[in-house]
Amino acid sequence: MSVALPPTGLSASREDLRIDGVTAGYMPKRPLIRDLSLAITGPERIAVSGPNGSGKTTLLALITGTMQPWPGSVRTLTQFAMLDQQVSHLDPANSIHDNFRRIDPRADENGCRAALARFMFRADAALQIVSTLSYGQLLRAGLACVLGGSALPPFLIPDEPTNHLDIDSIEAVEAGLRAYDGALLIVSHDGAFLAAVGISRLLRMLAEQ
Repeated sequence: MSVALPPTGLSASREDLRIDGVTAGYMPKRPLIRDLSLAITGPERIAVSGPNGSGKTTLLALITGTMQPWPGSVRTLTQFAMLDQQVSHLDPANSIHDNFRRIDPRADENGCRAALARFMFRADAALQIVSTLSYGQLLRAGLACVLGGSALPPFLIPDEPTNHLDIDSIEAVEAGLRAYDGALLIVSHDGAFLAAVGISRLLRMLAEQ
């Protein structure tokens, strides 16, 4: 499967994210992340892996600004889109089509239909209500609404995007991410998937002892 996407226009020299000396957690004196520094520049493709409790969710909360570090600093320097496991940017009460038009109000009907068709939502399939979708369909719909619009975010953060997916859905996600030319920070343990989307750097997080 292949997907055609417009370019993000992200410069190779543009700094997307800088994390300096961050320690963070939810309980005093029990950090999940300790003295972490990380920089992402241009269209780098970075995978984050580690066991449960190693701070992967905490890292995403720091990057998206829903959590603050104890010491250290986190600066997200370019526009980003988060694709979380709940695909929470979609309204479950509305159709895939209506969610797309809400997220990208500049898209016309033909553009909306063409974008959704790239992710296997053709004709009446695009009119399905989000709450009725399987998880694989839900993730494809979320990806279509993020990557199918007229202006792609230059920095994308998918969280465990292949969990509980069938083969067709995994191939659709892989195709979308291969076609995307922006920066990627992917939380995943799926080595075959990470190789398929061209990951160039691995951040392995360790659980605190």
